[in-house]
Amino acid sequence: MLLWARIMKFLLRINFKKIKNLLLYIIILFFSYQDINAQFGTVQGRVKLNGNYTESATIYISNNTSLGASTNSKGFFKIKNIPLGTYNIYASYIGYQNEYKKIIVNKNNQLIEINFDLLESSNSLNEVVITGTKTFKNQNDSPIMVNVLNSKTLNDVQACNLSDGLIFQTGLRVETNCQTCNYTQLRMNGLAGGYSQILINGRPIFSPLTGLYGLEQLPANMIERIEVVRGGGSSLYGSSAIGGTVNVITKVPKKNSYEINSYLQNINNKTNDKVLSANISLVSKNKNSGLSLFYNHRNRGLYDHNNDNFSEIPELNNNSIGINLFILPKKNQKLEINLSNLNEFRFGGEMVNKQPHLTKQSEERIHDVWMGSLDYQLNFNNNSSFIAYFSFQNTYRKHYTGIFPDDSLEIKNHILNPPYGTSKTRTIQGGIQINHEINKFFNGINTLTFGSEYVFDDVFDEIGAYNYMIDQSTKNLGLFLQSDWEISSSFTLLSGIRMDYHNLVDNIIYSPRSTLLYKYNDNTQFRLNYGTGFRAPQAFDTDLHIAFSGGGVSRVSLSPKLISEKSKSFSASINYDKPMEKYIVGFTLEGFYTHLNNSFFLQPKGKDKFGQLFEKQNGQGATVEGITLELRTNYNQKIQLETGFTNQSSIFNEEVEYINGLDGLKEFIRTPKNYGFSTLSILPNGKFNANLNYVYTGKMKIPHFSGSPNQLTDEIITSKPFSVVSMKIGYKFTASLIESKIEIYTGIKNILNSYQNRFDVGKNRDSNFVFGPSIPRTVYFGVRIQSK
Repeated sequence: MLLWARIMKFLLRINFKKIKNLLLYIIILFFSYQDINAQFGTVQGRVKLNGNYTESATIYISNNTSLGASTNSKGFFKIKNIPLGTYNIYASYIGYQNEYKKIIVNKNNQLIEINFDLLESSNSLNEVVITGTKTFKNQNDSPIMVNVLNSKTLNDVQACNLSDGLIFQTGLRVETNCQTCNYTQLRMNGLAGGYSQILINGRPIFSPLTGLYGLEQLPANMIERIEVVRGGGSSLYGSSAIGGTVNVITKVPKKNSYEINSYLQNINNKTNDKVLSANISLVSKNKNSGLSLFYNHRNRGLYDHNNDNFSEIPELNNNSIGINLFILPKKNQKLEINLSNLNEFRFGGEMVNKQPHLTKQSEERIHDVWMGSLDYQLNFNNNSSFIAYFSFQNTYRKHYTGIFPDDSLEIKNHILNPPYGTSKTRTIQGGIQINHEINKFFNGINTLTFGSEYVFDDVFDEIGAYNYMIDQSTKNLGLFLQSDWEISSSFTLLSGIRMDYHNLVDNIIYSPRSTLLYKYNDNTQFRLNYGTGFRAPQAFDTDLHIAFSGGGVSRVSLSPKLISEKSKSFSASINYDKPMEKYIVGFTLEGFYTHLNNSFFLQPKGKDKFGQLFEKQNGQGATVEGITLELRTNYNQKIQLETGFTNQSSIFNEEVEYINGLDGLKEFIRTPKNYGFSTLSILPNGKFNANLNYVYTGKMKIPHFSGSPNQLTDEIITSKPFSVVSMKIGYKFTASLIESKIEIYTGIKNILNSYQNRFDVGKNRDSNFVFGPSIPRTVYFGVRIQSK
C-alpha cells in the first residue's frame, strides 16, 4: 500500500496539461493502429554452427522480444503467429557471427522455410544487445550505440574481474584511487565514477558502497558479456547515468556444460595471487528450464613496491558464488532468478602480524554482499510483452581506517576507542515494463516501451571514533516512455522521456532523449543523439572512502545547500563494418559533448584533530567534450585487431580549489586528455591461441598532500604518460578419457613494468596519491578444463 501511495502522490504532482498531447499520442499508438483482422504466418528452419546442427541458437524477428525461438538438439526452430508484413529474421549464438535474412509474410506465403549456417568469430562485430533500448536489438539496428565485451574477450586478456575487462572499451578508464586499500572507480568519457550507472542484468543494484570495491569483487567467470552505453543516451536508466551505463549480464544456461579454471599470478617476484573458478550449466531435455552455477576463490598476498614495509597492493581473500535459473512455465512465459554472494577480506597498510588498530597505519575491509533479481516475462501473440521485475542488494561491512598516534595520551584514547566502523547498505528495486510492436505505423514498425520502477537505497556508514556518520535513504519513483520507430529500412527514430520523483529533489525531473539512426547501407550507420540526465544530492561511491592524507584521515560531508546536478549531452557517430571473403574491417568515429549545470565538486574545509575535511558543493558548471575512434579488423577468423582511442577535454566553468592555499584549476583532476587501448588476437588453428594487448594513459593533474617524510609541501603535479603491454599464449587439446578439452596457458601482464615509482612512504603518506597501472609486472600460468 505504501508503494501505491507513493505512485499516486507522484502522479498527482504531474502537470497533466503539459503532457496531455503525449497521453493522447500513447492512446492512439496502442489502440488506433491495431489490425484486428490480421492474419499470421509461420517461419521454421534449422541452424548450423560451422556446418553442424546446434541446439540453443537464438532466432528472433526484427526487434521484437515476443517473436522468437531457440533451436532444439537437431537445430530446428519454429516461430508462429507472425503478422503479415516484411521482416528481418536473425540467428545468433555466442561466439559466432550473427546472420539475418529478409522474409515477406503474406496471404500467399504463410509458411516460410529458412536455414542458417553461422561462422565462428573471435569477437562478433554485430551482436544482439538490450541495454540501449531495454528491448533486444541487433547492434547495427540499435539507435543507441552499444559496445559489447564478451566472456571470450575477458579470457583473452586474462581479466580476473570486471575491473580488468572494462579497460578494453573505448572511452572507459578504470583507475586505482587508494595506495592502501586499492579501491577503484570507473571513468566514462572523462566523468568520475558517480556519473556512471552500473547495472547487474539490467538492474541498478550496484549501491554507492558496492561502487567502491565492486568492480574488483565481480569475478570474470560470473560474466556472460558486458554492454556499454556512453553518454546521455543512457538516461533511460535514471539518476547517475550521465556519463553512461555499464550492464553486466551474468552467465545463462544454454546447454549442459562445465568449466574449471585455476591459475597462479606472481606479482613482480614478491607475492602471489591464486585464483580458482568453476562454472556448471544444466538444461532440461525439453529446454523449459535450466540453471548455471559459478564459484570463484581468490587469494592474494600483500605487495610492497618501495620497500618501506607498507603495502601498495592489499591482501585479498575473496569468495564468490551464484546461481542463475530460468523456467518456462508455458511457451509464452519466462521466469528468471539470479542470486549471488560476494564475500571479501581486504587489508592494506603496515605489513606486520598485528591487529589493525595496533599497526602504524592500515585499512581493513570485511564485506558480505548479497544481490539477486527475479524477472517474469509474458509474451502475447499480438506483438506485445509484459515484464515484471524485482531486484535487491544488501551489503554488510566491518572496517578499520586508522593511524597509530605518536602522543601518549592519544595512544591511550586510540587503544580504548579504535576507529573501527560498520557499514550497512540496502538497495531494492521493483518495476514493470510493457513492450508493444505496431507493424503498420505510417508504413513503418514502431516498438513502444512503457514502464515504471521504484528504487530504494539506504546507506549507513559510521566510525564512532571520528564522529563520522552517513545515514541516508534515497527513494526514486520513475516512469519512462519510449518510441522506437523504424520509419523505413534506412531510418529509425528513437524518442522517449523519463520522469523521476526523487525524495532529495523538490520537483519532478523530466529527462527526454532522442536519437536518429540512418543506415546508409548494410555496412554503414550514422547516429545523432541528444539526452539529458541528473545526479541527486546524495552520497555517492567515492565520497564514502576514508582516505589518508596530510598526516591524518580525510572525510567528506555534504553541503546542506546541495542541489541536484543536471546535464545535457549530444553525440554524433558513424559506424562502418565491411565483411569480405576473408576480411572484416570496420571503424567507429564518435564526437561527444556534455554540459553539466550545478556540477558537484569537493571544497577543502580545513582540518580537525583527525585530518582533512572536504564538503561536496555545487559549482556553476562544467563541459566535457571530445572524440573517440575505434578500429577493428579480422582476417579469416585467425587474426583479429581491435583498438580504441579517446581525445577529450574536461573543464569547469570556474576554478576549483583542491588544496587549501594553492591556486585552483579549471581542469578535472585525474582526467587525461588522451587514452586508449589495443588488442591483437591470433588463432591460427583450433589448438594454439595468443593475445597481445596494450593500454595507454596520457598525462593528468594529481593533487599531492604533504605529511610523508618524502613530501614536505602540498602541490598539484602533472603525471607522465604511461603504457601497459601484456601478452598471453595458450594451447588446447582434447582429453578423450574424460571427454573434455584442456587448455594450458601462460602470460605476462605489464611486460615493461610500467608501474608508478613515486609513492609516499611511512604511516603519514597521502594514500590518494596513486595514479599509475593497477599492478607491476606479473607473470601467470594456468590450466582450464571444460566440456567438449
